[in-house]
Amino acid sequence: MHSFALRVYYEDTDLAGIVYYANYLKFIERGRTEWVRGLGVDQTRVKADQGIVFAVRRVAADYLRPAKFDDELVVTTEVLAIGGARIVLRQEVLRGVERLFTAEVTLVCLTDSGAPARLPPLLRAVLQPAPDC
Repeated sequence: MHSFALRVYYEDTDLAGIVYYANYLKFIERGRTEWVRGLGVDQTRVKADQGIVFAVRRVAADYLRPAKFDDELVVTTEVLAIGGARIVLRQEVLRGVERLFTAEVTLVCLTDSGAPARLPPLLRAVLQPAPDC
């Protein structure tokens, strides 16, 4: 499981100082980007070399508790499944041990023109979760 730390800034909140709901999607996007980067995948290079990009196909989200201005949060990312052209992830936003937001995110692999593409085997191997010991 990958973890990415962030802080809630004033720009992330509404007038009440509570994180605006759509910003959780930005937070988990940052978490996914840092997860892939941490695995050594350069998405710009993958696009240039293989013509492959990732797009969000589906998000099922639960907003459990509000985050507030200046909170220190952690976004976790965990692979649930990898198919021929899709990756399903579980992502959570935590404040300490308190779970604030959960999402199941389905990503799809596409060509530059937007057509579905199979996940290249080397990329699949890198993204595949490590077996439990």
